[in-house]
Amino acid sequence: MKNILLIGIDGGATKVSGWVINYKEKTQLFQISDINLQKKYSDYPDHNPGYVPVDIKTQLSEMNNKIHLTREEKQQGDVYMNATADVIIGLLEKNPGKKALVGIGMPGLKTADKRGISAIANGPRMPEFSEFIELKIKEKKLTLGSPVAHIGSDADYCGLGEEYSTDGLFRDVENAYYLGGGTGVADALKLKWELIPFDQAKSWIAKAWEMQCDKGISFERYASAAGIQFIYSRYSNIPVEELNNNHIYPPQILEKALSEDKAALDTINDVSIYIATLLYERITTIYSGWLGLFSFVNPARELPEKDHKYRGVLLDRIIIGQRLGDLLDDSKQTGLLWSRIIERLSELFNKNNDNRLKKKYLQNGKFREDFIAISRLREAPAIGAGVDAWLTYKKNNLC
Repeated sequence: MKNILLIGIDGGATKVSGWVINYKEKTQLFQISDINLQKKYSDYPDHNPGYVPVDIKTQLSEMNNKIHLTREEKQQGDVYMNATADVIIGLLEKNPGKKALVGIGMPGLKTADKRGISAIANGPRMPEFSEFIELKIKEKKLTLGSPVAHIGSDADYCGLGEEYSTDGLFRDVENAYYLGGGTGVADALKLKWELIPFDQAKSWIAKAWEMQCDKGISFERYASAAGIQFIYSRYSNIPVEELNNNHIYPPQILEKALSEDKAALDTINDVSIYIATLLYERITTIYSGWLGLFSFVNPARELPEKDHKYRGVLLDRIIIGQRLGDLLDDSKQTGLLWSRIIERLSELFNKNNDNRLKKKYLQNGKFREDFIAISRLREAPAIGAGVDAWLTYKKNNLC
């Protein structure tokens, strides 16, 4: 590792963050360093703040054929890719003489070779993403330790970060579920000591964003920071843009709820109910198989199979991470959110007739709070991206 600079990239909806990741040979664990860079897309002159993505049906129809980028899409995509390249270049320039080993997490469906983005709900398609990055680095006469192997998902990278970081909460537990909420929502699973990507388990369990509550709203709205803001916007009739301008985000919405703001109280109440219901669904789907508690955002989505090889497994830990974790932690002393999540979980498990479930999760009729842990790894996706790059590097016998 002497000549290698391990970099984890976390690409989001508004910016790209990159961190230098330290690898500890003795423990074979990873730790985020204090060397990082961020680039906001809005800082680039060609950025289009009013960009409207190509219709998702068109994107999906072109995924396995030729992708026809619009002029606006190409321009917006160049901004995203330049921002990513600039972060990597900046980190390399801070560490002269090093070769970069880069892991990249970005939203969206990936191309067949996993090196580009072929469909994305809220941004531009970038099928030549990795090739673009590599060319920009080469133009600066900087060096990669190996080509970008693939672009990963932030959800999988959250799991890797929690498993391989010195501060990770997956490390010491056999069976756990991770729910991270930032701009979007990230699910990760560890069962029988192995990380299980949701894409590999989609036949029997659904991602949070795929499911919708009885109000017809995706669970992503209740578990992500941006989603909670959206719910408050609906209750308060204040546009999200105005909330952003006034710096009203989930922590401020919680504060408003404590001041008896009705829209904020309704928002926090909904978030409490649906997060608790989602966590209950996770525990019971793993233990008993799909029980059909929810419908799907996409009505054509195949129903999960009831039988799977992990039936009978009881989760030992639920981990809440990113900004959602911070919000729950801040709420512990308020009587709102955290307390209501515990109350709702208590109700759900008391109604369940399975004594094994009750024995595991209830104590004197109350859901055991110690089963829910708050992650301190705000940069779990970046750590996971670095971990993935390093593991791939080793697997290919390049070290």
